[in-house]
Amino acid sequence: MTSPAPRFLVIGECVADVVRVDGAPDRVHPGGSPANVAYGLARLGRSAMLLTQLGDDAHGRLIRGHLEAAGVTVRADAVERTPSAVVELDGDGRAQYAFDIGWTLASAELPFVPGHLHLGSIAAVTAPGAAAVLELVEQWQGRAGVSYDPNVRPALMGERAEAVRRVERCVALSEVVKASDEDLAWLYPGEGPESVARHWLALGPAVVAVTRGAAGAFALTADGTREEVAAVPVPVADTVGAGDSFMAAFLHTRAAGAPLSACLTHAVTAAALTVSRPGANPPSAAELATALAR
Repeated sequence: MTSPAPRFLVIGECVADVVRVDGAPDRVHPGGSPANVAYGLARLGRSAMLLTQLGDDAHGRLIRGHLEAAGVTVRADAVERTPSAVVELDGDGRAQYAFDIGWTLASAELPFVPGHLHLGSIAAVTAPGAAAVLELVEQWQGRAGVSYDPNVRPALMGERAEAVRRVERCVALSEVVKASDEDLAWLYPGEGPESVARHWLALGPAVVAVTRGAAGAFALTADGTREEVAAVPVPVADTVGAGDSFMAAFLHTRAAGAPLSACLTHAVTAAALTVSRPGANPPSAAELATALAR
């Protein structure tokens, strides 16, 4: 008997996050924004496959084991070494990244009909692999839901105007888009996040959500709805993976048919649980339910 097709197909990079804090030994956490989203979806009980690249090395084995333990199906092209990032944390737990990464994903035929495709971060805009990602998205657009999180990494984005062009192409292919206010500030200096969100809506998405850290999050829809929620206050261990947990919980809740306000509430709660503990460690369905019940 064949296993059921994954509901969510996530396309993008895995990264070994080498977390560095003054006075403490390095800690290695499985990471990469798309990988974190796939992991977060699986932790919430969704069937998820990750189309990615991994090396046959210690970092690659760590990441694969981490993902598969949560129930993610991993389909990975082999590369010489698994991408990595040195993550330096400031006194407030905010992360700065220095990357050793490439993205060369080849075009691929999918072994199933996806219900939803999620793309984001480095893999969506980095040549040559981004071409294969966009080819898949264009193939399935209109037949599957599509979501996108630019998760901007300035050191890897190149010249700003070209980065905006690549990001906006992904936005235009997507039904749901999520970005942080920091992403938007880098892409569109001097423009307010709500102004950018409305600009993106005009490109085609049904929903644009914007996270604002301790200020919470808001979302706009193509039909004129606006919802905003406050952040959930928690002691911050670090901010690694917070946006990815937000994205996973938002998609999970939206797939269940919940209203926009509930999607945002679930998402900010999942993000709060993630920042309260080290690394990209999104909540399980039971943890999220318990936190929401409080």
